[in-house]
Amino acid sequence: MAMPARVHAIIVTRSGESAAVQLGRTLDALSAQAAPPAAVTVVVLGDAAQARALTGIGRIVEGVIEARTGTTFSEAVALAQPRVGQGSAVWLLVAGALPAYDALRLLAGELERSPSAAIVAPKLVRHDDDQEIVSMGVSMTRFGRAVELAADELDQGQHDDLEDALGADVRGMLIRGEAPAVLRPDTALAGADEGLDLGIRARLGGSRLVLVPKARVGVLRHGPGARPPSVFARAWAVRRSQLHRRLAYAPAAAVPLHWLSLLPLALWRSITHLVAKRPGEVVPEWGAALRTMLNPGALARSRGAIRSFRRASWADIAPLRVTRAQLKQRLDDGHGTEHGAVSELNFFGGGGAWAVLAALVVSLTVFVPLLAWPAMGGGALLPLRSTVGRLWQDAAWGLRDGGLGIIGPADPFAGVIAVLGSLWPASPSFALILLWLTALPLAVLGGWFAATRITDRAGLRILGGILWALAPTFLIALADGRPAAVLLHLLLPWVLHSAAVAHRSWGAAGAASLLVAAALACAPSLAPAFLLLWLVALVLVLSTGRLRGAGRLLWTLVPTAAVFAPLVIRRLREGRPWALLADPGLIATPVESPAESPMIARAHIAMGFPAPGYAGWDWFAGGALAAWAPLLLAPVALLALLSALSPRWRAGGLLLATVLAGIATALFSVGVEVSFVDGVGVHVWPGSGLSLAWLGAVGAALVALETIVLIAPLRTASALIVGVAVAACALPGLLALPTGHAQLRSSATSTLPALVAAHADGDEDHGTLLLTPLNDGSLSAEVVWGGSETLGAQSTLLTAATGPQGDGVARTAVDLLSGRDFDAAAALRGEGIGFVLLAQTPHEQDRARALRDAAATSMDQRAGLVGAGQTSRGALWRVDGDISPRAGLTATQSTLALLIGGTQLIVLAAAVLLAIPTRASRRTARGLSRIVGRMPDEAVILPGHRAVDHPDDGVVGPPEHASGAEGGSPDDVEAEAVR
Repeated sequence: MAMPARVHAIIVTRSGESAAVQLGRTLDALSAQAAPPAAVTVVVLGDAAQARALTGIGRIVEGVIEARTGTTFSEAVALAQPRVGQGSAVWLLVAGALPAYDALRLLAGELERSPSAAIVAPKLVRHDDDQEIVSMGVSMTRFGRAVELAADELDQGQHDDLEDALGADVRGMLIRGEAPAVLRPDTALAGADEGLDLGIRARLGGSRLVLVPKARVGVLRHGPGARPPSVFARAWAVRRSQLHRRLAYAPAAAVPLHWLSLLPLALWRSITHLVAKRPGEVVPEWGAALRTMLNPGALARSRGAIRSFRRASWADIAPLRVTRAQLKQRLDDGHGTEHGAVSELNFFGGGGAWAVLAALVVSLTVFVPLLAWPAMGGGALLPLRSTVGRLWQDAAWGLRDGGLGIIGPADPFAGVIAVLGSLWPASPSFALILLWLTALPLAVLGGWFAATRITDRAGLRILGGILWALAPTFLIALADGRPAAVLLHLLLPWVLHSAAVAHRSWGAAGAASLLVAAALACAPSLAPAFLLLWLVALVLVLSTGRLRGAGRLLWTLVPTAAVFAPLVIRRLREGRPWALLADPGLIATPVESPAESPMIARAHIAMGFPAPGYAGWDWFAGGALAAWAPLLLAPVALLALLSALSPRWRAGGLLLATVLAGIATALFSVGVEVSFVDGVGVHVWPGSGLSLAWLGAVGAALVALETIVLIAPLRTASALIVGVAVAACALPGLLALPTGHAQLRSSATSTLPALVAAHADGDEDHGTLLLTPLNDGSLSAEVVWGGSETLGAQSTLLTAATGPQGDGVARTAVDLLSGRDFDAAAALRGEGIGFVLLAQTPHEQDRARALRDAAATSMDQRAGLVGAGQTSRGALWRVDGDISPRAGLTATQSTLALLIGGTQLIVLAAAVLLAIPTRASRRTARGLSRIVGRMPDEAVILPGHRAVDHPDDGVVGPPEHASGAEGGSPDDVEAEAVR
């Protein structure tokens, strides 16, 4: 084959000693060519001293150019272009490239043989193994995304008949000397797809790019001319290149439309990235869009160059694109299907569904009276708002109920209540009744799914669900009417189920982040325990070198930080960080006697009961027999301790750490009084910590039954003993409502008198001043807005306040009951208050009675206050005249509320999108064992299968590369990029 008159090689390299060594090897390979290039120019990105010091470089290289370190490959080629003689073909190389001895001869010969070829490209192989293809040919989808035709596969000659391609890797390309100047790498590209762009430009100019498979060039994985190694930099470069090409190729009339669509597309693609579990590409997406929009000069130069030589249409390019069917076939490699049996849930065949159904029957039997109740009351229960919109308004930063002009953050628990109420939008309060009716089966379901992270045995999974549903603290919360505690107990097993594998995938991390935020919203006192367990998991993941897994674990706390940030800032500004631990919602009056010794309370907690009474055994069997009730929990405790000695000791140790963290939280909670009911301090509910401890204990017991009790009859007997003992302990709790020993009661849909509720009639800005004389001679004053007190409107800004939150309510109450001469009706009307209710405490004493009589006399004498009679809640007065609307937020406050709410919604929406399963994420999950912490020598017990060996899953999951397929690489769903 004849060679062109002259070939000029341009080599781009980095600075440094290792780069100089690689450059020397490349120069040696050029010297050994069957037909060496006539001239060589080296462009060094950084200090060129070491490159110039190479032995014999002057005999081979005609010039060395020093460029900035951040110079891209295309910019480096442009710097060397003036040195290329007229008519000389240009060979683009990088340091470390090792062309085969006949590579240049074959490439140049193809240029001579094919007059229509403007560019020829070799087969790129690994520099240390020429039997593995790095890249050979590049095409693109309909929407402009680059797709390798052959990459990362063994070379068996299967692609040697491939000749025509839309593009190729830029490294090793030989460009015809007579080709127009525009057929050089575009400097506007960001270090990606230069070869694809050159091939497309050649086609538009009426020429083509030809592959020469027999010409081999060994290259390194990374370096100049290759895509950046980091995910962030690679995503930015690829998207920047794609957007620039889109604007450069589009018809002139479509350029403004494409330009205007860049930001909306960035938003849409950010959503698709999150759904596809690629959160690392969100920021590069926006950066590439903004950079493209703000770089009109580069776009104008690129379009002008193409316009100067374009001869062909896009119809000539269409046959070389990769179709959607071809792309789907290329990506569908069957990964995750060969081990599908490992992760089969077997929910129906394994008896899980029957356990949930049985729990539903028990629940309907126990709680059937609730079906006839208009609403539930007692304990910490209150109705919900009448509309879904008001539920979500209570969850936002703004005006708080309970006072006058109290503005601040909502408790995150209000968001949980908003979600719950939205499940039954016609009557949100009915969602609470449904919650109580389905609590037991939902607990069994959650416990069963959590058990799938520990065991494959159907019987042990069912046992896990039953033990979780019969937890003493859960049954006490149901009987005492504690919605936050009930919701927490239902959430915790799902936290375990998702958080245990959060390091594996972004889908699990997204789900775990939402569940952790919801759980801590229900029980802020668990935050220290959660943080401790999170740190332990992070250390374990980092110790195994799984940096991507650590990044996913970091995300699990981001939504929690977002929803709690406004409240944290408020409490820190007040100098009351301990108030962050306050229980949300209505603070229930303590069940135990005020004289109860803290030591006795802690003794009950240590035995697994959050309050005296042994979960109802005091009334069920009498005090003497009730003292033996803790022994019924002993089998669970014993098995949990044995888990530390099991082959899966690391998983058992983590679960025992969960037990200790939960018990420590419960014991600590008894001594923390940050909430107040009628002026009396109430300690944090210890049941939240005990629920966490029970989660660890049940999980550890299942580990022991799975790995220590290996004899099948003995395992069955042990499981039966544990199940029967816990069921016996739970019997009084299950019978509390039918026997009348529960605090639950039927309640009206409003906590205010019927006259007030009817007058409000959905007007949430209608206020009622509620005055309650207390037995210590003090007066409780609050403002109820709308027709009732509601659960979502409760705020720890008031329940955990140590003083007046603004003196509006206190001043109004004092003035109203004092002898001060003022227009009380006008003052109340101006504040938006239409009624005054003087309530009576359930066990009123002399001082409270005297204060109530004095207050009634004072208000009877006030002009403008019209007596409305005695009600079930107390004496009621109506404020005469037109009531002014409740003062709203100022423009600045509204802007702040919008900013805070928008930020929280963005973070939560991102978590939701990450949590949504995709086909690719499900396929990846099917290839992984659900069990966490399985040891290398453990056998996998599959339903209907024999035991099989399973590789080490470690403490926290499979090797990092196992999640690499997650998210896949689907075509971009957006407006067509190129015609």
